[in-house]
This record gives sequence, C-alpha cells and structure tokens, in this order.
Amino acid sequence: MKKPVRRSAVRIWLGARLRTLMRYAYWYLSRTRFASVRLSEDLPVVVAEHHTPLYRPLRGVDLWMQHNKVRNLRLAVGRLDGIVVRPGETMSFWRLVGKPSKRKGYVPGMVLFYGTVRPGIGGGLCQLTNLIYWLALHTPLSVVERHRHSYDVFPDAGRTQPFGSGATCAYNYIDLQIYNPTDRPYQLRLRVTDSHLVGQWRTVEPPRYRYEVYEADHRIERQPWGVYTRHNVIRRRVILVETGETVADEFVTSNDAIMMYEPMLPPGPG
Repeated sequence: MKKPVRRSAVRIWLGARLRTLMRYAYWYLSRTRFASVRLSEDLPVVVAEHHTPLYRPLRGVDLWMQHNKVRNLRLAVGRLDGIVVRPGETMSFWRLVGKPSKRKGYVPGMVLFYGTVRPGIGGGLCQLTNLIYWLALHTPLSVVERHRHSYDVFPDAGRTQPFGSGATCAYNYIDLQIYNPTDRPYQLRLRVTDSHLVGQWRTVEPPRYRYEVYEADHRIERQPWGVYTRHNVIRRRVILVETGETVADEFVTSNDAIMMYEPMLPPGPG
C-alpha cells in the first residue's frame, strides 16, 4: 500500500463539485432505468433481513451526534422504504434520498472525513448504506456501485459483520447503486425503531439460493511511514436452498484501510 497523498482543501472542494455535476449528468442523460416506484404493502417473501443498533459507544463521538443521526436516518428511510427495483432497474441511493439540507429537516450528525470525525448536515446516513449493501449481498441483486471506507476509524468492539462489509456515501457522487438482473421485482423495506435500524429485501417467490458472506485473508501491517493498515477480502458462498449444496464461492470485494487507532496485535515469538 502506498503512502497516502495529502490533498488541499481547495482541490477537495473543486473535485467534489466536478464529480457532483458529472453525477447529475449521468442521472438525467444516461439510459439507465432507475427505480422510482414505492409500494406501501409488502411483497410476500423475505429474502434477507438485518438490523443494526442506532447507538454505540464510540471514542471521541459526542452522544448528541448519534441522536441527530437517528433523526437523519428517519428522514432518509422515509424516502426509501417500499421502493421496488423491477427487473432491469437500478436503485440509486442518492437519487431517491436527495440532497440532505436544513430545509428538509436534516441536522448535523457524525461524518467521517479523511480519517477524522466531524459534524455535518445529514451525517450518519452511512449506517443506512451499510445496511442496504449488506442486505444486497444476501440476494441475487448486483451491486454496481459501492465505495469503501479508506480509513478504519473505530476498533472492532461489538462488530458482528466482517471489516469492510459496509458502504460509505457522500452526496451525490459517492453513491450506492443496486441493479436487478433477475426476472422478478425486489422491494426494500426499512424502519427505525427506538434502538435499531431494520431492513429487508422482499420479493414475490421463494429464492432458489441463499448466500453466506465471509471474510478471507485478513491482515494488519505496519507501513514504513509509521501507520498501520488493514486488509481483507469479502467473499460469499452461493448455496442451493433445496439441497444445501454450495454451488459457487464468489469474490465480492477487497478492502484496504488506514487504521486510526493502535491495533491489538498478538505477541511476537519469544
């Protein structure tokens, strides 16, 4: 892994504005069929379901930012819950949610910015893209755009999913997009309880396959310039529901991140 290059604030700002304009052009000029229909009633079959806690003890993060995050999540969930991705359609997270703003009711929440934590309007929505991405990995839907976190900011206390199995987001060019290559519709259901963010992918017929997502080749390395980096590979087993036979073992993605905390390494020999 190469040493990270520091970028000036001006370069970051200009790059973000350019990518934002390019994303608008893609949304409105490309031939991609974007999902836009929402149903209030459930499709009958649950394909994947998961929930994540709304509040976690995080070093250096004030609790008010987590409370604000929950408010932001409720607003975004209101734009996504019930969306149906029909065969041949693509779900774009930001195209459906829209730009978070004070006018829409969004408040400052936790934002990860180049390895640091700071408040930002709409902060905390990465928890939602993390959940949707993880759920999609347990379905036949195809993740056509996903961005990984470049920094590993918090230790693994309480982690229930492999490192690097989430998806970061930033309006609108760091998006999460999911394509439906199947012959049946898939519906995303989301809700925010008092304690958890809950999600499901649903469809109209029981699926032929189930999926097991796992981590491989995990390692932590000290780099010559003094920081630790973390690497792994995410894979998934495709299992035929009728027989329990594993019919494929697929590469999903690889992750490399700069660690922003001192890792707990096993003692060396001797």
